[in-house]
Amino acid sequence: MPAKILVVDDDGAIRRLLRNTLVHAGYAVAEAWDGKSAISGAAAERPDAVLLDLGLPDRDGLSLIPLLRGQGEAVILVVSAREAVEEKVAALDLGADDFVTKPFDTEELLARLRVALRHRSASDPAPRTIRRGELSIDTEQRRVTRGGEELHLTRKEHEVLGVLARHIGRVVTHERLLTACWAADEDPRIEYLRIVIRNLRQKLEAPGPVGSVIANELGVGYRLRAEG
Repeated sequence: MPAKILVVDDDGAIRRLLRNTLVHAGYAVAEAWDGKSAISGAAAERPDAVLLDLGLPDRDGLSLIPLLRGQGEAVILVVSAREAVEEKVAALDLGADDFVTKPFDTEELLARLRVALRHRSASDPAPRTIRRGELSIDTEQRRVTRGGEELHLTRKEHEVLGVLARHIGRVVTHERLLTACWAADEDPRIEYLRIVIRNLRQKLEAPGPVGSVIANELGVGYRLRAEG
């Protein structure tokens, strides 16, 4: 059975674009156009994922995230024209799995959806070993190699990389990383996190024109790329 996606958007043209894109990619699609139809549609359709616009006519889409999360284990991918960092952080903190800003590239949206679906499923946990080209990350043994050569990471670098790996392909907010990797008495600050990320990039990424292993969501957090 194909995964079912509930598209929630008050713009009919956007719904049609998403429907055509998703059907072509092999998904089953249901649609909703406001908060009320989104809640009833989620209850009736039991979707595997929800593509949620925030600018709905009857209520703010942010208020729907905890309601949808409470109805089941559906992936929630926010697709919105809102660009404010505060909006993105709020959506992720409320339980959204990812945030895509309009206008969006359909291939990128599909890639993010695939990753979120793959790692939301309890029967398909985050892999122990992650491979990207010559890079291999063993999250259980805390062993990272590139081209067969083991890389030396500090304890803090392993901790940050481990959190990113458990949410591979999804944005992890600054606050979540700081809370997970720094104790309260360590005076966690975003500047320390940025230093760790910079060092990780220098160690993980081979020289040359290769896409960044750790992507930066400006002002929001970081993502360990699942593909590339």
